[in-house]
Amino acid sequence: MYEPPRPTSLAAIVSLLRVAARGDGDLLSLLPSKAYRVDAGWLGYSRRSILIVNAPEMLRDVLTDPLGIFPKNDLMVGALEPLVGNSIFVSSGTVWRRQRRMIEPSFSHMRLNKAFAAMTAAVDDYETRLDELATHGGRFSLDLAMSHLTADIICRTVFSTSLRSQTAVDVFEAFTVFERTCAQVELRRLIFDPPFAHIPQHEAVLQACERIRRHLGDLVDTHLSASPLSFDDIAAEIITARDVESGEGFSRKELLDQLGVMFLAGHETTASALTWAFLIIGMQPDVLQRIRDEVRSVAGDAPLTLEHVRRLTYVRNVFRESMRLYPPIPFIPRVAAEPAKIGRFQVRKGAMLMIAPWTIHRHRDYWRNPHAFDPDRFSPEREHELVPGAYLPFGLGPRVCVGAGFATLEATLILARLACRYDIKVHDAHKVRPVARLTIRPQRELMCSVTRRSDDLARGAA
Repeated sequence: MYEPPRPTSLAAIVSLLRVAARGDGDLLSLLPSKAYRVDAGWLGYSRRSILIVNAPEMLRDVLTDPLGIFPKNDLMVGALEPLVGNSIFVSSGTVWRRQRRMIEPSFSHMRLNKAFAAMTAAVDDYETRLDELATHGGRFSLDLAMSHLTADIICRTVFSTSLRSQTAVDVFEAFTVFERTCAQVELRRLIFDPPFAHIPQHEAVLQACERIRRHLGDLVDTHLSASPLSFDDIAAEIITARDVESGEGFSRKELLDQLGVMFLAGHETTASALTWAFLIIGMQPDVLQRIRDEVRSVAGDAPLTLEHVRRLTYVRNVFRESMRLYPPIPFIPRVAAEPAKIGRFQVRKGAMLMIAPWTIHRHRDYWRNPHAFDPDRFSPEREHELVPGAYLPFGLGPRVCVGAGFATLEATLILARLACRYDIKVHDAHKVRPVARLTIRPQRELMCSVTRRSDDLARGAA
């Protein structure tokens, strides 16, 4: 059974020395081998103390947090603040509850059939770009391709406009700088800094965040300068949202914060999962053929509709399994705001609580052949194997991602369409190494080439 690329797990001190020698801040390589075996346990030695929590019954208490004592980790908040401010992704307590109340209706009201039309239009446009690449040859970045496509989909559904190519490239480059440089992943700070210490940001991070927010500001201002009825999209609903208690809406800065989360988290996480999915199916001809066979059996020669995509069980399971092996957000860190007890562990104020989908999804107690790619583990026939609470690519509890359904529909459509229309070859696939900063990405961009399948084979996905 195929096992996609992963770091070799080593003893704690050896893992630390490996990451220190590389100097790339890769948190996946930092994880010791015991992190994949324990239900919970202390990780190495640090000034703040780090407890990894794998057991579903323990992590549920942390993520649901009924007493409000496990807010988002201060290192994470400090790293993300220049990009998303005090938005719903990092805020806690009453601030978070106000934001959630105001934002949630925008997603519950959004009809997926309307979003699906925008998704389809974006894929149509991107296929034109891939057709040109297939005709003229040459290599392209799979990472950038998936980021561009998912960013365009988010732009169309949130802002009612397509994303210009140069803007997509600029946002991708700026976000890459942000991920690779932000202070959250500096080993020195992770190990030696005390809890709640101020985290100065690198100038490159601040400049990257300014570039991204400038592009988002241009999109927000097109809505603010128009009449309230000019747009029927997510941005318009959030702009008109009012707090039920104060009657106030979001300021422009707050809008940039909240829409920045939707734009970046909404496209970057899906792009990450799709990058790994296309790498895997490119290495597994049998998986690729099953995708094509299912699409043909469901849609025949007709264009894919929303109802077709909802019936693509195997394609959806390929995405789900890709998210299991490469959860876009590999770590969900929390901090103990006061002394607490988690299972048999006493944690002091300031301790870091590491909920790691990366280790939970690969834990030998919760998954059969945990490092193997096996989409059929999500089939109805094997549902009895799934351990409740052991699959959390979108989080768990009250802070579960509001866009989970949107992302799954989007990814299933993209996988079905592109897999049926093209053969995508990843060059030097044997050299790929996943690394984790904020999302899981290949250490280097995946350079690819693409060829167009004959029209009679690809027609059903067109």
